[in-house]
Amino acid sequence: MEYDGTRAQSVDPASETGGVLAMTDERREISVEDVCILIPTLDEAATIGDVIDDFQDLGYGNVVVIDGGSTDGTREIASEHGAQVLTQSGQGKGQAVREAVSYIDVPYVLMLDGDGTYDPADAETMLEPLSRGYEHVIGNRFADMDDDAMKALNGVGNRLINRSFRFIHGAAYDDILSGYRAFTVDSFNRLSLDSDGFTIETELAVECVKHGVETTVVPVSYSARPEESETNLHPVKDGGTIILALYSLAKTNNPLFYFGSLGVGGIAAGGAIATYVLWRWLQYGVGHEILALVSAAAILLGVQLLMFGVLSDMLVTLHREQRRRLEQITRNARDQRPATETDRAFEYEDDGGEQHDE
Repeated sequence: MEYDGTRAQSVDPASETGGVLAMTDERREISVEDVCILIPTLDEAATIGDVIDDFQDLGYGNVVVIDGGSTDGTREIASEHGAQVLTQSGQGKGQAVREAVSYIDVPYVLMLDGDGTYDPADAETMLEPLSRGYEHVIGNRFADMDDDAMKALNGVGNRLINRSFRFIHGAAYDDILSGYRAFTVDSFNRLSLDSDGFTIETELAVECVKHGVETTVVPVSYSARPEESETNLHPVKDGGTIILALYSLAKTNNPLFYFGSLGVGGIAAGGAIATYVLWRWLQYGVGHEILALVSAAAILLGVQLLMFGVLSDMLVTLHREQRRRLEQITRNARDQRPATETDRAFEYEDDGGEQHDE
C-alpha cells in the first residue's frame, strides 16, 4: 500500500490553515483476513449484491451486513452473495454500527454504505494509514466526486457543516459526513458513542477529537446513487439535526464554546432589555421594574455561564492530559510485560521439528 495519507491536525478555530503531516513511515502488514467490511443497510436490494461481490473480488471475504429492517429483500440478497447478515435489534444507523462492531473479532473495520456510491477499489487507500499507526481514517468524497453525485443543496450543507465542525471542535477533517471509514476496533471501543441515527458520522468525528484518536483523511471516489436505489436521507431535516448535534457535542468537547455562547447570548439579551428600559425611562419617564429585573437576571446568568465555561474548559484540558498519560503508561506496561507461557513461541528445526527453549 503506497498512499501517503496525511494527518488531520487539530487547529486553532480562528486559524484558516491547519498543518498536516505524515505520522510515520514505518508500516505493519495488514492482511485481508485482519479486516472486516461492515455495511449498514436499509432497503439497498438494488446495490448490495454488487458491493459485496466487488469486495470479495478484491480478496475481502469477511463481509458483515447489518440490516435495519429492510422490506425489499436486502438481507436475502446479501446472504446469497456470501455476506454474514445481522438483523439490527434497535433502530438507526448509529445503533446498527455499535451493535455490529461488538460482533467483530478482527482488529480492523472498513465501513461504508451499501448504496453503491463508494468504490471498493479505494479499500487499499483507506486501510493504508492504519498500517502506519493511524486509528481512524475518513474518506474525503469531495476529492473525486461525480458531477451529479450530490445535489447543490446537499453540497452547500456539507461544506457548512464541515466549517462549523472545524470552528467548534478545532480539527480539519474535510468531510466529517463521509460514510467511508476505516478504523481499529480498539479505538472504536474507546469512544463514547450514543447516537442512534445519521449523526453517527458526526459523533465519530467529535469523539475522535475528544479522545485524541489518531485520525487522517484520504481521497476517495464518490459516485451518483443508482437510479433504482432510493435515498433514506432528508437534507433539511437531517442537516438541522447534524448542526444541533455539533453544537450539543461541544458541551463535553469544547465547553468554553458551548457555555460561552450561551453566556454571551444571555448577556446580549439582558443588555438589549436594559437598553429598552433605559430608553423608555429617558424618553417618556416610564419605568419598567419587572423588565429591569429580567435584564439584570439575564446578564448575571450570562456571566455565570461564561465563568462556568472557563472552569469546564480547564477541567476538560486536565482530564485529557491525565487520560493521555494513563494511556501511555498502559501502552508501556503492555510493551514491557514479560512473555507468558501462552505468548512464548517455540522454534523448530526445519529438518526435525526439534523444540528449543528460549
